[in-house]
Amino acid sequence: MTSPDHNLSTGPQIHEDSQNRPDLSSTHVREDVAITGRCGNVHLPTGRTCDLPERHEGSCHFVDPKEAENLAAR
Repeated sequence: MTSPDHNLSTGPQIHEDSQNRPDLSSTHVREDVAITGRCGNVHLPTGRTCDLPERHEGSCHFVDPKEAENLAAR
């Protein structure tokens, strides 16, 4: 039996509205993180990436590049 709940994905889960984000072409946004529905904003001096949902309120919550890689791989 195959259902969407039981499908195993080998790539990142792409958020349905993320492809329409105009900020994906910006150098300060990690596209691989942003397409998963996360903010993806990069703090350029440190390379840390925001892991909050896209269009979140308030300040970004930045995580290390390695943690951002894990977000992108989900």
